[in-house]
Amino acid sequence: MSSTGIRLLMALFIVIGTFRMTSAQEKNKIPPTRTTLSRPDFSLPEWDQLVRVVLLRDYNTRVVLVGTVLLGVCSGVIGTFLLLRGRAMAGDVISHSALPGLAIAFLVGEAIDPGAGRVTSTLLIGAVISSLIGMGCANLVRRFTKLKEETVLAIVLSLFFGFGAMLLSIVQQIPSAQLAGLQNYIFGKAASMVYDDVVLIGVSAGIVVLLALLFFKELVILCFDEDFAETQGWPTKRLDLLLMGLVVCVTVIGLQSAGLLLVVALMMTPSAAARFWTDRIGWLTLTSAILGGASCYLGVLLSALFPRMATGAVIVLMGSLFFFVSLLLGLRRGLFWKWWHAIQLRQRVERADLLRACYEAAESLSISQENSGQPRELIDVVITVPQLLAYRNWSERRWNRLLTKAVGHELIVSLPDGGYRLTQGAIAESRRIVRNHRLWEMYLIHYADVAPSHVDRGADWIEHVLAPDVVDELTRLLNEPRDVVNVPESPHPLQPEMTGGGREER
Repeated sequence: MSSTGIRLLMALFIVIGTFRMTSAQEKNKIPPTRTTLSRPDFSLPEWDQLVRVVLLRDYNTRVVLVGTVLLGVCSGVIGTFLLLRGRAMAGDVISHSALPGLAIAFLVGEAIDPGAGRVTSTLLIGAVISSLIGMGCANLVRRFTKLKEETVLAIVLSLFFGFGAMLLSIVQQIPSAQLAGLQNYIFGKAASMVYDDVVLIGVSAGIVVLLALLFFKELVILCFDEDFAETQGWPTKRLDLLLMGLVVCVTVIGLQSAGLLLVVALMMTPSAAARFWTDRIGWLTLTSAILGGASCYLGVLLSALFPRMATGAVIVLMGSLFFFVSLLLGLRRGLFWKWWHAIQLRQRVERADLLRACYEAAESLSISQENSGQPRELIDVVITVPQLLAYRNWSERRWNRLLTKAVGHELIVSLPDGGYRLTQGAIAESRRIVRNHRLWEMYLIHYADVAPSHVDRGADWIEHVLAPDVVDELTRLLNEPRDVVNVPESPHPLQPEMTGGGREER
């Protein structure tokens, strides 16, 4: 499983744990006096509350919505480059490395001036410095050792998160630590967001997106082929530092809403979902940004309707919902469309094999009739299922099913005596199919030194993917006429008893 898939599974487990912890914490609290929270856990909202939330009449809902949507759009843009670069674990290291920075910033601030450690800007500065140090340590270890990148990132992540957990246990013993709300930075608490936080997120997200757009071409080259970019003189090391710096910024500004455990899911889930819809990097970035913003939008609304649900966890769940919908219905890589195209391909292959078997059987019979003085017109040749069984080792039931379908498509005429006859359109189509098959057989015999008794099976697979330009090239090599669809003679005998029976079933 890829690192992105592992990250998505880990995010789902963390979300479930967050829901359980939130419910346990709420049960130990004094019942709130607000009417919106007086309902039982996860009960359906009333109509008035539904209208109030959907129309964004509450100031706090509007503030949280704007802040998280901006964060979601920014995360989707940067997550695209992380996905293409294969650095999902790097984002995880950055987010977990922020924990010791938060604790140290609080301790230093409280030591200098009691109360200064609770300032949001002080805590975020500590988180930024700690995240940069964590990523720098990972780069140094990867550079001077032979360890794989995943191993190095896992070691640094465990080290910094363990160190942060230890510092957090020390901080919790300080009376003023409860007012700082450091626990909220682990699991996130978007409901505590105020206007100043939204301004900070908006300015930071705008700067991050602007830098990503300014260096869009350079970052794309870095993600797709770093070695090529380096040979062309691009400063790949500095570009990689720029990308990691942008990831640090997104991680830090997302700590309050999603928490350091789930903020990476905000970057990776929308970009992974967008990958199922498009192959173009521009549309991929735009789609990822839209999905990130939509996940935050729906997550905030659901969290407002069910106040006892953690907003960050609901946002990640909405992103996971978009991911699974994209996994199933994505136009480029969705499982449904892969299944549908596979069915269509199988039907085209069965149609081609059926027509080629019918043509070769009719051709063999016409040769026998010509030797006996009868006409050689293929449209007059009558073929039966027992004769076709010798050319394609399918079951009789499968032959009857395919022949019935071919009759419905007006490719074959069913006769009252149980025989079948090719129509004029089927003869033209089957002639092209047989011609491509035999051209490839002749190429293998003349240019690949393959024995005539061994070429039929290989040509049986390749004939369905021969492009017109390949057919033209084979025609040129074999000195066959281009304008007339002439069918070369078979390089091996057509009679089933001379070829060792019918072809194997596929």
